Amino acid sequence: MPKLQGFEFWSRTLGGARHVVAPMVDQSELAWRLLSRRHGAQLCYTPMLHAQVFVRDANYRKENLYCEVCPEDRPLIVQFCANDPEVFVQAALLAQDYCDAIDLNLGCPQMIAKRGHYGAFLQEEWDLLQRMILLAHEKLSVPVTCKIRVFPEIDKTVKYAQMLEKAGCQLLTVHGRTKEQKGPLSGTASWEHIKAVRKAVAIPVFANGNIQCLRDVERCIQDTGVQGVMSAEGNLHNPALFEGRSPAVWELAEEYLDIVRQHPCPLSYVRAHLFKLWHHALQVHQQLREELAKVKTLEAVAGAQPWPRSQAAGALYARPCPGAQAGGSPLAGRPQLCPLPFPFRPREGSKENGGARSKRALEEEEGGTDVLSKNKQKKQLRNPHKTFDASLKPKYAKCDQCGNPKGNRCVFNLCRGCCKKRAFREAADCPGHGLLFKTKLEKSLAWKGAQSRPQESQPAGSGEPGGLPEVVGSALA
Repeated sequence: MPKLQGFEFWSRTLGGARHVVAPMVDQSELAWRLLSRRHGAQLCYTPMLHAQVFVRDANYRKENLYCEVCPEDRPLIVQFCANDPEVFVQAALLAQDYCDAIDLNLGCPQMIAKRGHYGAFLQEEWDLLQRMILLAHEKLSVPVTCKIRVFPEIDKTVKYAQMLEKAGCQLLTVHGRTKEQKGPLSGTASWEHIKAVRKAVAIPVFANGNIQCLRDVERCIQDTGVQGVMSAEGNLHNPALFEGRSPAVWELAEEYLDIVRQHPCPLSYVRAHLFKLWHHALQVHQQLREELAKVKTLEAVAGAQPWPRSQAAGALYARPCPGAQAGGSPLAGRPQLCPLPFPFRPREGSKENGGARSKRALEEEEGGTDVLSKNKQKKQLRNPHKTFDASLKPKYAKCDQCGNPKGNRCVFNLCRGCCKKRAFREAADCPGHGLLFKTKLEKSLAWKGAQSRPQESQPAGSGEPGGLPEVVGSALA
């Protein structure tokens, strides 16, 4: 079959999908995708996969894609992060039979993406991106799509989108935030950027950002003219978002756990999902947070719901209005309840009040930097003698080449990795790191010399019993 492109691909292969679940690392696994599809999602993405690891590691392929073949999980787009055209295409060729399109991640703003040189940190390298998209468009039997973040300037964002379209991108997802807008500095996404991109390109566009309920979805489509809307945080807190419902806290949790029993995934994924689903309930039942963090089995997770269901529902999705009477059941008089603020609501005034502030300023505002994070508090609970004071940590001499701690007995004053490369290159020994390239080379040469030594001193026929000819005896020897 000829490869469908643009709007034909969106309408026929993707079924004109308007409600889309975003690619989320360790969160958009098969079980969660199936739950989302049951509640209105029409298209899902896999978690971001690392192209280089996907190519070289068969177990990685099996764990993340090959073992999750499920007829219900279509249409499906597999997302890769990559910074090399050949590697990206090799990974895509291995995945194309298990999905409906391949997506290139150009939107991840995290520090790991900066270190790995992928995601949003490629958005200035237009020549590289053109080569990656063009090669994938030529080699793959399925369309290639992209997910991007915007530049501060609308004009540059539009040119960026047009460049990707020209290279062969068949569908574009635009997250209306810059790569600097993340974590506590997220702010609100710019639908003006998304609207400008939609008007400038002739391929389908999905919008991402500021989606917290079905009304936001409808308003975004109306305001920007996009073909579909993608949700990440909104979907994690309420997978029934695309149905326009806010079910009771236990309903979605129990349904998700049932799906996990059929399609297992790591317990860390399950725990993370329940922390999101039970966000408001955990503010009331704080002891449950610690219990949920410590459980080791799926059944223990399923049993960690000690609150009365009526209280849980009230705690999760509603709070009494200021004029409501106290003491009543949270569900009694539900029409009088008003919505809780979403836990992922962007900070009010992050741009309007003088621009985005630094993370340090926000920490000081919220109680100072002396307060340990919850993760450090847990470590200190396990080991009361543990300290996080940087001045008390032991100081290590650094490797001359890479800056990692060097070996104390290294003859080159390098770390093990750099020492191994140099010792191999120079055929030298480093007893401190247990590297004996020179010694092994000398032994190898000595052994080869002994094997090639002529055996002329032996009389004819004396090498083998029964008086075999000298040539045969030498061969056998």
